[in-house]
Amino acid sequence: MATEPVTAPARRRAAVLGSPIAHSLSPRLHRAAHTALGLTGWTYGRYEVTGDRLGAFLDGLGPDWAGLSLTMPLKRAVLPLLDEVSGLAAAVGAVNTVLLHPDGRRTGDNTDVPGMTAVLAELGVPKGVSAALLGAGATAASALAALHAHGADEVTVYGRDAARTAELRACGERLGLAVRTAPWDRADQGLRAPLVVSTTPRGATDRLAAAVPSPPGVLLDVLYDPWPTALAGAWRSAGGVAAGGLGLLVRQAARQVELLTGCPTAPLDAMRAAAARALAAPADARPTAHGGRPHTGHGPAGTDGHQHSRKAGTR
Repeated sequence: MATEPVTAPARRRAAVLGSPIAHSLSPRLHRAAHTALGLTGWTYGRYEVTGDRLGAFLDGLGPDWAGLSLTMPLKRAVLPLLDEVSGLAAAVGAVNTVLLHPDGRRTGDNTDVPGMTAVLAELGVPKGVSAALLGAGATAASALAALHAHGADEVTVYGRDAARTAELRACGERLGLAVRTAPWDRADQGLRAPLVVSTTPRGATDRLAAAVPSPPGVLLDVLYDPWPTALAGAWRSAGGVAAGGLGLLVRQAARQVELLTGCPTAPLDAMRAAAARALAAPADARPTAHGGRPHTGHGPAGTDGHQHSRKAGTR
């Protein structure tokens, strides 16, 4: 399926859903984009939604909604609730963007993949390198697709859950990418790869900091707050290139803005500046989210652009 952007001018609401969601920077990024693009009628909120509530949430949305950004644990849970998904989202088994069309259709896409592909290019990672992938969740599946798009010849996945690593091997087969799997207790061996991509939660790779080779290659860690991680700090100290997930967060959000609003080019500079400001603010000054059912009228429940008011992928 070729994903088409939502262009109906009256559809001016969007939001990010997930659990937990209070840490999400997505509202800051999308609102900055709307301001830069002159979309004064658009709002972008944030809702605490778990997988078992997602169907009811979607059913409660009115015609003024353009679409949604999804973070964990909803990227896979949403699949049976959609009318169509893009070929890319189907291949990785994860949707982070839902478009709500005027005819009532719900279509899903994945912007994590092109976002990560863009970041790999920005880092100057050569085409055709072998890579190690730390972690085996939905973000790891998107990373596999990005590595494939960047020309990786082989990827070794290190994960704790054998069933999930098997799913990633199957994902590699769908993509036409050679994927090997290895247990998590051998992840230190993966650090010798020319490219290492970490998709694990905070603290999961701390023990690997002592195993960084000399010299290391390139590390892309999807975490961005706090930064650097213990692994990234050790990586840089050993002379390697280590990049956090903030660039990925901005890139995937930029593609979401284009899909949701129909604008051909998202304002990357404005979005990067908004992300930097948000992370520079004291933790107690950052916005928090409240759960809530979606209103179909004008007054938002949860958080919304009208109100007074951190792993990448959609966050």
